[in-house]
Amino acid sequence: MDILELIGRNKALFSEDLAVCDEELCRIVSQSSFLVLGGAGSIGQAVSKEIFKRAPCKLHIVDISENNLVELVRDIRSSFGYIDGDFQTFALDIGSIEYDVFFAADGKYDYVLNLSALKHVRSEKDPYTLMRMIDVNVFNTDKTIAQAISAGAKKYFCVSTDKAANPVNMMGASKRIMEMFLMRRSEEINISTARFANVAFSDGSLLHGFNQRIQKSQPLVAPSDIKRYFVTPEESGILCLMSCVFGNNRDVFFPKLSDSLHLTTFSDIAVKYLAQQGYETYECDNEDEARALVHTLPLEGKWPCLFTPSDTTGEKDFEEFFTENEVLDMERFENLGVIENAPGFDTRLINKFEIAIATMKASKAWTKGEIVELFFDMIPGFGHKETGKYLDGKM
Repeated sequence: MDILELIGRNKALFSEDLAVCDEELCRIVSQSSFLVLGGAGSIGQAVSKEIFKRAPCKLHIVDISENNLVELVRDIRSSFGYIDGDFQTFALDIGSIEYDVFFAADGKYDYVLNLSALKHVRSEKDPYTLMRMIDVNVFNTDKTIAQAISAGAKKYFCVSTDKAANPVNMMGASKRIMEMFLMRRSEEINISTARFANVAFSDGSLLHGFNQRIQKSQPLVAPSDIKRYFVTPEESGILCLMSCVFGNNRDVFFPKLSDSLHLTTFSDIAVKYLAQQGYETYECDNEDEARALVHTLPLEGKWPCLFTPSDTTGEKDFEEFFTENEVLDMERFENLGVIENAPGFDTRLINKFEIAIATMKASKAWTKGEIVELFFDMIPGFGHKETGKYLDGKM
């Protein structure tokens, strides 16, 4: 599968910047120790492989998914072999006591990278998963920064999202609030982060779902009206590692928007994807037709698809990596832009958020409405709109 062709590009994004920086990047990585949290997700795996192939002194990877960690090790061994440094994986929940004991026992790392996140807009549909999103995206981040500070780490990197810029959904808003917590901690440790677009064929993504639908002989479904920027998994790993190693305190790295970063619809990718699989696209009028035709059309070299406009909660009409109030450095790199943040944060708001969430948890009862209201207090101009429709209610 040619991912670049599917997302409308013919070359990798950061080749020019790597050509300039890779020798220094290799030198620093080879002399350093790394802890990657959430390292078995799609972006975490990409970052871990970028670190491993530059032969670090120590690379420890933590993730809640035991199966994904197993596959990551198999992938690394099959692609890159072995290094002299200390390479280990740990199937741990970073919010757990077990993780705390692990970090206390071996917490000496130069760089701590946090790639863990609840990333799906669909996770905001109920108050329980929404609260877990806050725990994972905000409080686990703040906790692991505090641990990195106490252990004398040199740098903390945390991945953000393009959806944190002028957020319209709770996932993006949770990452924007996370950035506020990062700014507070940046007075104690150097912190950098990254915002970038969709990672093509990452686990759980719609494009990854195309593979699953073909394997299970099911129709392909995609929105016809939503345009997005995509990066490859390898590009996401390079971007995160570059920000981690070369970012100044409070820097946010992002891919520059240009002709080289092609804007495309999910339905267009579906058409190209099916063509690579040897199928012609057959557009259906409804779900029932698509489900019925999947038993016969593939024999004719066609695949049933349902392309419809989006009407679900939390979908943003367009993507942006920065806001008009942020200071940009567009000269430091060829294909990477940098937001240079001042150490601005509102202690009162952060404290209010911590107390409000703690109170909800202590009561063991909260509503989505209460959390949404709190988010509106935290983010002036928060563009969240509730449609009453969610992706779990569609094919």
